[in-house]
Amino acid sequence: MTPRFSSFLAEDVKRFLEFKRALGHPYKRGELTLLSLDRFVQQHSGRRKAPLEKLIYKWLSRIECRKAITVATDLGVIRQFCLFRRRRDPGCFVPGREWAPQSAESQFLPYIFSQKEVQTLLGSTNNLSGHQIRRVGIRTLILILYCTGMRFGEALRLTMDDVDMDNRVFMVGAGKSKQRILPFRRDLAQVLLMYLRERQRIPGAPANGPFLIRANGGGYSVQVASWALRQLLRQTGLKPPKGRVGPRPYDFRHTFAVHRLTRWYQSGVDIHAHLPWLSAYMGHENILGTEHYLNATPELLAIAGRRFENLFRDRKDQA
Repeated sequence: MTPRFSSFLAEDVKRFLEFKRALGHPYKRGELTLLSLDRFVQQHSGRRKAPLEKLIYKWLSRIECRKAITVATDLGVIRQFCLFRRRRDPGCFVPGREWAPQSAESQFLPYIFSQKEVQTLLGSTNNLSGHQIRRVGIRTLILILYCTGMRFGEALRLTMDDVDMDNRVFMVGAGKSKQRILPFRRDLAQVLLMYLRERQRIPGAPANGPFLIRANGGGYSVQVASWALRQLLRQTGLKPPKGRVGPRPYDFRHTFAVHRLTRWYQSGVDIHAHLPWLSAYMGHENILGTEHYLNATPELLAIAGRRFENLFRDRKDQA
């Protein structure tokens, strides 16, 4: 259902959204931001025009202790909208970037799942309601994310042609300039085969369509799959019953990177020599992109500490 805009900004908002979509942008997130502003303006001034500067400032500061990145993101949408209005009326107010002077860099710390927590999540998929293909499909999705570090959207966009069971590789981003090949282990291959047998039982399942499908034969959208995983996180107690705090589906990618690094530390390999491999596997253009995912965990810090202690002891004995 198309949201209804009702404040004195309504017509301008509709024209702005039409303009954005004419350029090929879905602009769904931006529409929700503008809908929130429209409702706030309607509540405080109705259809009567009021000083927009004060209304926008009050709307941005309506919630205490908002993250800087959230304020900056909202302000970015509002600035674009106001600049669009200024094209017709040079006197229209446009908030400056300094309205969000805090750092726009996200301070969010990703959640690193333990192996036990991943096993708990996998077991909880048996309690999902609906068709069996949903339970098996969500379980398979979790394992693909955890075992490969694939991006959430990449996993959902996999087609049957992208999964080479004979050679045990995923073709990620097929048909794009940044396509990459991800090998996977035999244990994941066994899980995929079990899923494929279940997939064949779905009437009308597309032979060359999405790899992960729902009971109607269609693929998963990011919203639907994300909602299902968040429900599992809440049911297992890893995420509170309400709110946006706690682990997210996207944290499986962080977990993959940290667990891979931890295993390398445990085996004593040269981390610096192996980082380019991890960077290429995760689809980063350089190692700097990979460093974002390498968060220190207590286990990882303990391993690194022991390695440093052993190195220091060896050098002391040689002295």
